[in-house]
Order: sequence, then structure tokens, then C-alpha cells
Amino acid sequence: MATPRATPAPARSWLKPATWHLRTRLILLTMTLLVAICGAVGLFSYASMDSFLTRQLDDQLSQAAKRSTDPGRPPLGGFNGRPDPLDARGQSVGTLNARILNGQIPSGGFLDPDTTRLALDADDKETLLALTQDGNPVDRSLSNGDYRIVAVETGYGDVLITGLPLAAKESTLASLVWTFVFVSLGGLVLIGLAGTVLIRRTMKPLEQLSEVATRVARLPLDAGEVALAVRVPPSNANPGTEVGSVGHALNLMLENVASALEARQRSETKVRQFVADASHELRTPLTAIRGYTELMRMTEDFTPDGRKSLARVQSQSERMTTLVEDLLLLARLDEGQPLKLGEVDLTQLVIETVSDEKVIAPDHHWHLELPDEPLSVNGDASQLRQVLVNLLSNARKHTAPGTTVVTSVQKSADGSAVVAVTDDGAGIPPEFVDHVFARFARADVARKGSSPASGAAEGTSGLGLSIVQSIIEAHGGTVEVTSGPGRTEFVLRIPTGVAVPQGNAPMS
Repeated sequence: MATPRATPAPARSWLKPATWHLRTRLILLTMTLLVAICGAVGLFSYASMDSFLTRQLDDQLSQAAKRSTDPGRPPLGGFNGRPDPLDARGQSVGTLNARILNGQIPSGGFLDPDTTRLALDADDKETLLALTQDGNPVDRSLSNGDYRIVAVETGYGDVLITGLPLAAKESTLASLVWTFVFVSLGGLVLIGLAGTVLIRRTMKPLEQLSEVATRVARLPLDAGEVALAVRVPPSNANPGTEVGSVGHALNLMLENVASALEARQRSETKVRQFVADASHELRTPLTAIRGYTELMRMTEDFTPDGRKSLARVQSQSERMTTLVEDLLLLARLDEGQPLKLGEVDLTQLVIETVSDEKVIAPDHHWHLELPDEPLSVNGDASQLRQVLVNLLSNARKHTAPGTTVVTSVQKSADGSAVVAVTDDGAGIPPEFVDHVFARFARADVARKGSSPASGAAEGTSGLGLSIVQSIIEAHGGTVEVTSGPGRTEFVLRIPTGVAVPQGNAPMS
């Protein structure tokens, strides 16, 4: 029986998304979308907060600038009788004030926490002198940090510069970023775990569909009576959903396949019954032909050509009788007729069969490799003998004279008997090895043997190896073949002392 061959699945690689599980791709896609959404929300929140804090800071800056330019404030140590902006009331710590007059900064500095002045350095003065004096706030980096600065021209002909530090704003934005990052990461982890569980649960029906298809793919559907009882459960075969539609379609396909298999089985049963009946009916006329041929040879006087023709009729009737007996045996095996089980000395059976072949084909070299102790199996002696005869005659017919044929018997580690027939002939072509046990299969083109046309030996029907497989499988064993140029080996494995189930012989 041919074993279904599953097409190997492509190797899964993280570099090839097409080979990933669907649930893995869904989880990654969901997480990617969530990351993108979180990133977009984060950017929008950051931009909104930055804009809000900037407007708030500009309002504070505008108020601080007004206080610095208050004309009603008394000149407490001011410049040329004008109020010093650093002496303005209500200025916050870190506030920047400076005065530009005639392209120079005669006074200015930062307000320290102890209300003292922190002088400007040369770089600070250069940065402040480069400001545009249009009253619009700008951001600049100074020696005391980043500042939001505005330059306003006064009615005295000079320019007053006021600035507030950006540290509070930057600290708030940094806190917002880290808070959003930690909250997003925590949310992504929780959503990822929950999403994985939900996606796995959602994908479960598809996995069940895959399991059903896989179980059907592993069934031996090529021959014999097949009970295709595997179906998708009703819960996953509801046409109202996408997965249910697939399950429903799969069930319809399985129903169609089951009907086709039943029709094929009925047809095969009819064919087998016809072969069995025809083989049985042909035995009587063939026996009559052989009998009358023998009688004519003994009682009638023929010319040399007549005797040759009569001998040809007799040889062909004998060959046809052998073919009919083989077909009848296969039909009985297909029907699962009980074996005549008993203890069979496999070692002695091999010795006798090889001895017979030595007489038939003395131009071959026949060798035996036997165990020290006799090896017995529970089987049908006549059928096991036929197995050995078919294997040895197959080696004899399909190899040239001078070929060495080795028959070995041994006990395997699992306790079963192993019989191997090995020859050093031309070998079986690789494309034929998989079909060597099929009925009426022949590869005489590659395994050079005799043909009826040459008159050297009998032809082959292509049933010998099929009979070997059917008998061995009926005994609960297996037969394998390996072949290459200069070596062909058939290996039989037969259980020892194991009860053989009756009425369930495999079909070839």
C-alpha cells in the first residue's frame, strides 16, 4: 500500500514574514498599529503642551517686560537718572534684564535667588546685541541656561531686554515625555498580552480546520476501503462567519471525497470479485487443455513441427495456469481470507528454497547467511514459502548469469525476523523503485533478464512482488526495497509470535 507523502512545509524564518504563523503576524501588526497610535498621540500631546507652555511663558514675559519699563518707578541707582530694569519690583528668580544703548550693553544681568546680580559674559552680550528689536519673543541659549527673550525699544532711545528661563517649561515637557513613555509601554505590554490571548482564542477554529485537513491528508486513500469519518465540528462550520464558511466548504468537500471513495471501493470490489471468479473458472479449462495436450503427445504421431507447436501450447498453458493461480491468490488476500497459522521454521524454509533455486539456476552464485539458532515465526508456511520463491526467482530472472545472490536470516532488536535477499545485478531504475510492488509492474528494461522470446527462461507477469507484499502485510510485517547499480536488496520483517488480525489484510 502506498503511503501518502506530505509536502514538506517551508522552513520558518524570522527574515521571511510569509513563513510566520498568521497569529504571529496579527499580533505584530496589532502591536505596530498601537505603537504608531501611541507615537501619534504622544507627538500631538507634546506639541499641544509645548504650545500651551510657550503661550503661558510669553504672557509672563510680557508682564515682566512691562515692569522693567515702568516709567513711574523711581530711579534707584539707575543709569542717567533712568530706572534700572534689574531694580524692578516683582521680578522672579532667574529673570534676565539688560539695556542696550548706542550698540552697547551698559547694564544687565540675571537675578539670583539672593537678589544679587549675575553679570553677563561676552558671549551673552553678543547674543543679546544680535536680537531683533521687534518685540517678538525668541529662544536663545545663554550662560545661565536657555531663555525666552524679548527686546523692546523704549521712548528714551534705548532698548530694554527681558528674558525668562525655559528650565521650568523643559522640565514639564520632559516629565510629560517620560510619563507618556512609561504609560505607553505598560499599556502596550498589557494590550499585547491580552491581544495574544484573544487572537489565539479567535484563531482556534482555524487551527481546528487545519487539524482536520492534516488528519485527512495522512489517511491512506489510494486503495482499500476507507472510512472518511473526519469532519469539521458544527461549531466551526457555520456559513454565517468567515471561518464557518471555510469549515462548511471543507465538510462539503469531504462529503464529496467520501462519496467518491465509496464509489471507487464498490468498483474495486466488483473488479476483485470478477478476477476471483474468472480465475476460478479458468482453472478448469486450463487443466483440460494441459491434459488433452499430454494425451495427444502420448497417443498421436506428429511431425517435428507439430510436436514443437504442441510443446509450445503446453508451455503457454502452464504459464497461464501460473498467472491464474497468482490472480486467485491475490483475490483471496484482498478478501482477507484467514491464514493457516502455525509455527514455521524460517531458517529451514530459506535453506530449502535457496537449494531449489540452485538447481534451477546453476549459473548464479547462491549464498546463505544464517543465524546460529533456528528462527521460527507464527505464519502460513505455504504462503511464506511462496514469498521466498518469488523473491529468489525475481533475482534469478532479472539478473545476468554469474550474479551473486545472498539470502540472510537474522533476528532484529525488536524481536522480529528479518529476511534479506541481495543481489549484485544491474539494479532497478530509480523512477521504478516506488512502483516495484504494483501489480503487473515490470522493469525488465533495466534489470537485464531472460525473456520468452529468447527461449532461455520464462517471462514475468508482474505479480510476483505484489504477492510478496500482500502476503507479508497479511502476516503483520513489512517489505522494503533499496536498489542502485550493483546492489538490489529486498528486506522482509515478520513479527515472531504475534497474533495476526484476520479479515483485515492490506490491499495492494
